[in-house]
Amino acid sequence: MTRNLWIGKPGALREIEQAAKSWDRTADLNVTEFKSLEGTVTTVAPARTVRRLKFSWDSLPPEDAQHLARLARRVNGPGLQGSPKTSYGPVVVIDPAAGNLLDPYQAAAQSDSPSGADHWFTVQGTIAIGPFIGDTVVGDCQDPATRIGWRHGTWSGWPVAPGLPVSWLVPPDWNPAVATAQLDWKDADGAYVSTSYAAGNNVTGTAPAGAAFVTPIASPGTTGIVGLAGACLTIGEAPVAFALGDGCPAMSVTAYSDAPASPLPYRNVSIDLVEVRGAEL
Repeated sequence: MTRNLWIGKPGALREIEQAAKSWDRTADLNVTEFKSLEGTVTTVAPARTVRRLKFSWDSLPPEDAQHLARLARRVNGPGLQGSPKTSYGPVVVIDPAAGNLLDPYQAAAQSDSPSGADHWFTVQGTIAIGPFIGDTVVGDCQDPATRIGWRHGTWSGWPVAPGLPVSWLVPPDWNPAVATAQLDWKDADGAYVSTSYAAGNNVTGTAPAGAAFVTPIASPGTTGIVGLAGACLTIGEAPVAFALGDGCPAMSVTAYSDAPASPLPYRNVSIDLVEVRGAEL
């Protein structure tokens, strides 16, 4: 179940059980080369890269094909009743090949914000996030009861579907004798549902009924400087410290094809997606 692709709008994810015929998950580097008259090369590249995903299937079952068609054509489906604007929002893709659903820079404790507010927030107590070495940051924990939350860049947490097993590993330099880890489950509106909690440096929980998002939270259980690099959030897999953050970004459909297959009503389908900050018209 958990090694399959999950795709849809928040609160209305669908599992695509059939393996894709082709699958490309290459990051878009956008590197430009300039060659001088002397033959030397200079490159220019943006500070951040985006992920592109391309999937194609042969003889996809009609229910799965219709789900992908709704996403591509921006038509609301089951579980998304209400404003038509829901159909224009970004798409959730839970990539079965992702080893760590944290943002790549978040997993490496790199932040564009001096306060780290783009990746972390204080749930309880006091912690000051600031520069450490190079472009990494650390936290100065001033209260042993402090709890820190990891922030998703688009939604109120990482998208999930009821029944999905989620595992959370806190930064590996935290002392497991005093650290705690928890997963806060939220519904499609971002309202709190329940918590999975464990003493130590990791916790695994199953998304309960009504859950559409999960927020990883942790407490170092001590005061002083604590590292923020190396945490790992996974679905259906054991988390690995310092795993590269693959992220679980909001995505938008950029290309789609649908051809009848034999026998009908099966379809040959392909879909292309790109990481976005928003997907409104």
